[in-house]
Amino acid sequence: MAHDKLAVLIDADNARPAIVEGLLAEIAKYGTAHVKRIYGDWTKPDLNGWKDALLRHSIQPIQQFRYTVGKNATDSAMIIDAMDLLYGGRFDGFCIVSSDSDFTRLASRIRESGLTVYGFGERKTPEPFRTACDKFIYTEVLAGTGESEPEAAPKPRSAKELRGDARLMNLLRGAIEAASDEAGWASLGAVGSIVNKQSPDFDPRNYGYAKLSGLIKGIGLFETEERHIGNGKHLYVRPRNSKK
Repeated sequence: MAHDKLAVLIDADNARPAIVEGLLAEIAKYGTAHVKRIYGDWTKPDLNGWKDALLRHSIQPIQQFRYTVGKNATDSAMIIDAMDLLYGGRFDGFCIVSSDSDFTRLASRIRESGLTVYGFGERKTPEPFRTACDKFIYTEVLAGTGESEPEAAPKPRSAKELRGDARLMNLLRGAIEAASDEAGWASLGAVGSIVNKQSPDFDPRNYGYAKLSGLIKGIGLFETEERHIGNGKHLYVRPRNSKK
């Protein structure tokens, strides 16, 4: 996965320059950005703040004039370019950076072709676009991962707050049960994989934890066990009330 060739397409109207450092650092976890393009009407003064970030990171600005009021020509240009890149057959995945639901069908279409779609957007991003991606990362959690810090990273939620989040608890318990053996133990890696498939926007950082293991331990309702398998260490988890 880390060697995947990725195309990064940014909607300048629905993203902020301050996220670029953290964004590219996050994308590097999934592969190499062979194409980095950002779309907008660069004749408008509200996009002037992007200049330094684009020069520093070699992101290619694509000019798209706003032909009429109320019509987003930028979205159309970005979608057309994405389809051209898709048909070129050179990429393993796409990174779509926007909080706009207009890219929902694009994400679905790319996935239908067997490629991976990583979405990036603010918490206000509509659910249809989030769930259309294989993985969706909120840009708010990217604070502190690069040189720029758009805002403070979320503080870790307390055990009480985590346990009171019914959606989170049901998601984790269901994944652990699905991946568990007869003794109730489940590989944390398998749990994470199941959770991400069921909820593309799941991210431990949304709850203030850098990794899933930290979130699991923070809840306090699961026991963990580290096992040495081969040359590596693997973490296993199960509910505390499981029978041994």
